[in-house]
Amino acid sequence: MVKEAENSQRPRDPNPKTWLAEKLSQRYFASYKPFNFVDGEGVRCSLYVSGCPFDCPGCYNKAAQNFRYGQPYTQELEEQIIKDIGQSFVQGLTLLGGEPFLNTDVCLSLVNRLRKEFGHTKDIWSWTGYTWEELQQDSTDKKELLSKIDILVDGRFELAKKDLTLQFRGSSNQRIIDVQNSLAKGQVVIWDRLIK
Repeated sequence: MVKEAENSQRPRDPNPKTWLAEKLSQRYFASYKPFNFVDGEGVRCSLYVSGCPFDCPGCYNKAAQNFRYGQPYTQELEEQIIKDIGQSFVQGLTLLGGEPFLNTDVCLSLVNRLRKEFGHTKDIWSWTGYTWEELQQDSTDKKELLSKIDILVDGRFELAKKDLTLQFRGSSNQRIIDVQNSLAKGQVVIWDRLIK
């Protein structure tokens, strides 16, 4: 009974390559928020994709756990996001959810377009329930998306470790990772602007 209670307070854990975008994604997004200041550094355009099986207790965006929540992702929306990101005061794109790494078809389409239009003059942040280590063992599409972003906030939200004073994180187990430096060094490199 105690074990059951403990498990009800924990997010679900995936086995490598068991949760796949090609089987789960419905290509829906929960919301799009242009020109915000909370989803990473600077002014950002944030796409909240739909669908997340982690089911973290205390999730702040529970509605977006449903893969059919919101509206279908369209080419028109992508055009609007690219136009908004093109504004000189926008620092970059943020992918959240739901779970971006289970919506890789949508996210890769947008990320590839952003890189084609702006190169690396705009940065890309993403939040994920996966840990860095889990992503290294998972599917090719997840690794491809990871390789194209700059900053990753990784790990499931853990209610017991919730801390509202943390920078860009909900619980203390989550890390803000410099993706490109981590890939180059073959180990996790924490973002150098992290406020302790």
